[in-house]
Amino acid sequence: MNFKSYYEKLVKSDEYRKFLKENPKAYPCSCLFILDKETSGKGNSVHFDFWLPKEKKMNSFKIDGDVQLSEVENFDSRPFEEISLNHNFSFEDVEKMIFNKMSEEKVKGVIQKILFSLQKLDGKEFLVLTAFLNNLGLLKATISLEKMEIISFEKKSLFDMMKIFKGKGQKD
Repeated sequence: MNFKSYYEKLVKSDEYRKFLKENPKAYPCSCLFILDKETSGKGNSVHFDFWLPKEKKMNSFKIDGDVQLSEVENFDSRPFEEISLNHNFSFEDVEKMIFNKMSEEKVKGVIQKILFSLQKLDGKEFLVLTAFLNNLGLLKATISLEKMEIISFEKKSLFDMMKIFKGKGQKD
């Protein structure tokens, strides 16, 4: 599946057209794609997020069988940068890039779930990727959409991310 097909589904929906009519100043600020490799796609989820500048809030369209609109709890009222929705990358191609990088870096494990977030930072658009591995590993990568290349890649263990304080609060 590619980005454009999800976007076209959004644009064709009555829910989206109604939202734009009621919120003409709203603009796209992020997209989230969750690919569930364990369930053969049954757990996949797609969200297109729109920033409403006047209200300083975000709304999200979830796309699965239908298109559903919901408000997003936002902990920051700073405006988000507007992203382009004129992309045509395929998730399969991005996955291949990640698999090749895993092989190159000798990363062990099987990807169970991948989260892609389309974001704009400092005027450039990126896919920020987090992948969960079956061996409690975690991959973090940033992919330049302009160049369609991985610009950062790092493997972590779930245990690296948890700080365990042995005996904290106990007396000797």
